[in-house]
Amino acid sequence: MNQNENYLVDVIGFNEVERSMLSSIFALAARRDPGFAQYEPGTPGRTPDIYLVDADDLTAFNEYRSLHKRAALPAVLVGSQARDSAEPLLPRPLQWAKLLQALDDRLTGGEEQPVSAAPFAPESSQALRRSHSGAPLGRSSPGLGRSGTLAAQPDASAQKRMLGDTVLVVDDNATVRAFMQAKLAPFGFEVDIAETGEEAIGLSGTQEYTCVFLDVVLPGIDGYQVCKLIKSNKQAIKKTAVVMLTSRSSPFDKLRGSLAGCDEYLTKPLDEDRLLEVIAKFLPGARKHKERRERK
Repeated sequence: MNQNENYLVDVIGFNEVERSMLSSIFALAARRDPGFAQYEPGTPGRTPDIYLVDADDLTAFNEYRSLHKRAALPAVLVGSQARDSAEPLLPRPLQWAKLLQALDDRLTGGEEQPVSAAPFAPESSQALRRSHSGAPLGRSSPGLGRSGTLAAQPDASAQKRMLGDTVLVVDDNATVRAFMQAKLAPFGFEVDIAETGEEAIGLSGTQEYTCVFLDVVLPGIDGYQVCKLIKSNKQAIKKTAVVMLTSRSSPFDKLRGSLAGCDEYLTKPLDEDRLLEVIAKFLPGARKHKERRERK
């Protein structure tokens, strides 16, 4: 594998639902270091680096054994039985963090660790507060940039923003903000933070976001109003997804979110696998693909 390429994972077997989830996983995993992407047979000049096998599917397992005879690559198995293989076995249901860790370990022998976010301590109420212009009024610790993560070179940060790799997290709970930053950081997103609805409106007026993760209960105007205001921007309707993050899970609350224009409604405590699917769904590339399909 070249330095600037991803490891290619040959996915063998799995049902339609699991394959959809794996597509989401690899859409994000390609952004990591080391990165993983799903192998597409016939890719010019590339061969897979590792197998991911449904060990509960005998047909898939036999296909893996046949391929392994021709190319003895490492593998990760998923299922309830390893059959006659000594490869690591992950149980169902698939958990994306454990899967990526297993792929990392199998390819690097445990010598390298995947890039992950630094531990986050809850910030003070002022630590990550933003002005309406988007300028930070404070930083969580020395050396941290706008996103509250280690400051990148200005050119790299600007390039990510130009490519649409920026998300906004709006929540007055420091623990939730830290959780979201920790989950987004390994995938190379620029993360802006707002603690109130007013701050979120100010930031969304000066920065184009791929996705806004929005709490419902906020100081000042609530998340439903913020969502309506964001979606009132014609450009934002197409380019910015709004994902509600809330402990309110009643059908009425979800209906209010839909009427406000939100694209997804996630309830707290957040399910990490579901969060991954949502993030991958609203990546710029995924949204463009959906728009092309809708035009046909």
